[in-house]
Amino acid sequence: MGHVIRKNYSELGDVKAPYVHSVKHGNTLYISGLTAFGTVAQHEGIAEQAEEIFSQIKKIVSVEGTDFSALIKVTLFVTSFEEIDELRKVLYRHYGDHLPASSLVEVSRLFSPDLHIEIEAIFGL
Repeated sequence: MGHVIRKNYSELGDVKAPYVHSVKHGNTLYISGLTAFGTVAQHEGIAEQAEEIFSQIKKIVSVEGTDFSALIKVTLFVTSFEEIDELRKVLYRHYGDHLPASSLVEVSRLFSPDLHIEIEAIFGL
């Protein structure tokens, strides 16, 4: 099966649920769905929450010695498509020339009512 490393990052705060921030399997890094929960952006719009999530992802990939050029796939869970144009601007800015495979799914809600987006990501290392 290969070597598996399960890891939490102190920069992102404590995990109080049955998961870890990331799992590294071989040369692939799987990042759990992240939200703006517990940050200033939690009470803001989808674009601000996405910015916060990308900041968290950047902290993880920096620790792991890579960057967004290694992004393979993202899955975005949103509670509404109303602010999709603002979200797309954030995505293009962070992806740059390294567009990933992507899934965008509307869900009825996330685990806290003021969360508008959750993003999970897969990186090659």
